[in-house]
Amino acid sequence: MNKKHTFHIPVMGVSFTIDTPLKVAPFGINSVISLVDDSLFEKLREMYSKKFEVPYQEIPEKTEDSRAKRITSYLNFVQEQTEKKIDDLKNATVEKKNEIVEYFNMLPDTSALKQEFNTLTDKYFNFNEIKTWINENITAGSIDVNIMTKVDKANYKDGEQLPVEYNDAHAALRGFANSNLSSSLILSAGMSPRLYSYIENFDDFYPNAKGEIKKKIVLKVSDYRSALIQGKFLAKKGIWVSEYRIESGLNCGGHAFATDGFLMGPILAEFKNHREELIASVNEVLVKALAAKNKIVPENTLPLQVTAQGGVGTAEEHEFLMDHYNVDSVGWGSPFLMVPGVTTVDDKTRQLLVDAREKDLYLSAISPLGVPFNSLRGNTKDVEKMELAKNGKPGSMCPKKYLVSNTEFTDKPICTASYRYQRLKIKELNAKELSVVEHKSMFNKIVEKSCLCLGLRTSTLLMNNLGTDGEKEGVSVCPGPNTAYFTRKMTLTEMVGHIYGKTNVISRTDRPNMFVKELGLYVDYLKNKIEETKNDMSLKQEKYLVNFAENLKEGVSYYQGLFTEAKDKFTDTKEEILLELHSRKVDLSLITMEIDGLQKKVMKAKRVTA
Repeated sequence: MNKKHTFHIPVMGVSFTIDTPLKVAPFGINSVISLVDDSLFEKLREMYSKKFEVPYQEIPEKTEDSRAKRITSYLNFVQEQTEKKIDDLKNATVEKKNEIVEYFNMLPDTSALKQEFNTLTDKYFNFNEIKTWINENITAGSIDVNIMTKVDKANYKDGEQLPVEYNDAHAALRGFANSNLSSSLILSAGMSPRLYSYIENFDDFYPNAKGEIKKKIVLKVSDYRSALIQGKFLAKKGIWVSEYRIESGLNCGGHAFATDGFLMGPILAEFKNHREELIASVNEVLVKALAAKNKIVPENTLPLQVTAQGGVGTAEEHEFLMDHYNVDSVGWGSPFLMVPGVTTVDDKTRQLLVDAREKDLYLSAISPLGVPFNSLRGNTKDVEKMELAKNGKPGSMCPKKYLVSNTEFTDKPICTASYRYQRLKIKELNAKELSVVEHKSMFNKIVEKSCLCLGLRTSTLLMNNLGTDGEKEGVSVCPGPNTAYFTRKMTLTEMVGHIYGKTNVISRTDRPNMFVKELGLYVDYLKNKIEETKNDMSLKQEKYLVNFAENLKEGVSYYQGLFTEAKDKFTDTKEEILLELHSRKVDLSLITMEIDGLQKKVMKAKRVTA
């Protein structure tokens, strides 16, 4: 039986979960902070220091290694304040016993800790008689952090590029490594050998003789093969991956890293079937590496967790992931955007999210990274952005520069959402002899890019009356498709109750199963890819599209078997699910025929031209 919570709150955007641990860690709930924006950390640390009446010492931007130092200071501050709240809870008087009851009541009914508490309180009427037990069993949730490996721009001083350890992601990693936290670093957006190698410089990432690791590594992955490769790469450095966090390729929030048609269910099944093999093979590499480094080799094989997130929306789905795939925790992200007591979202944006339906939640091309990005139609940043473009002033002044990556026109990378890049790109476009329709289409693609560095932080500034540094007040938001089914604001207690099946906050009756929803998203994604290449499809593109469709068909077959055999699960919706799967399989067969026909048409046209 589980001792604590069986869900976690993943990172959301740059700042939507920036102070979430302060709000949920005292209830034993794990959550994740993005380490992108150190200047925002500094603003919040100053604000909360005043609020909690604790001393504050500024770390100016011009301070040497200011990014790492600001991150360290903020993380230490969050930990100190969380520990203080836990201590206050442990020392609560009988008059405040409701706070203690709330802590344990929020746990799932399967929690052994909750059952022990209920047994003790049934037996003892005086809280003072079980004070020792309470003090030993009330613990804070983990204050975890996230680094996107792709967000690692180089930095300069007096025109000279600084050493690689001062790159954004490297400095963020150092900031976490130097903090007092005992928690996890979640690495996302793919493998970065250079950044991964930097981890071995910090002792907190290595195990002691008992197998305890102060700072654990978590890899966000979308397939088993990638997990094995990355796990072994880090193990060769003496670094153990404590958790593989499997996220749906498309049924998630933020940046979407679509697989080649591999669906979440089959991926989870592969991890379940090969979990022991993964542990054994990576541990073998780890032991050799630790011995070669003269580091402590743990007495026993280190523990490994597998978690899942992306599109889960009901207690039934949550339990199924836990029971059928043996995952250790389930991530609930976008629904928490509707919980004011958990995420930092301004009132206007939160109402847009409450009102959003399927058509309002879409996979956009607004990210300067060139990766598909889940967005909300009508968000105030997009409205602001298009108004500027209409008035002949496209793009952002780019004050933060976290996402600079393009060297098309410059020696130093610049951001494709910046005024500088878009001005140069539009000038290039205007020099081309294009039709009005073609020009408009290409112009819109240029100005579509949005300044996420500002857009994803503005909500926190607005909510806390911190000002926007002279910038406009447009807010970007990155909800997953699952958001459409959560149609009102909720309290933390309501949301947790929904997760554990104590209540239901979804009023809609047409929400599809999470696996069916993801399948639909992938079919739509494939159709869009076909549309993009239909007029000039190469053999390589044809092979990619056919393979994508075949992987989806195999996934459908897997689900047909899964839901047919699941005797006591999804009984109310099974028939509808199986009908939808059959329909999607027919669609995919027709899509495969369409791809074949398009390729033949392109080849024929090329022969005629020749």
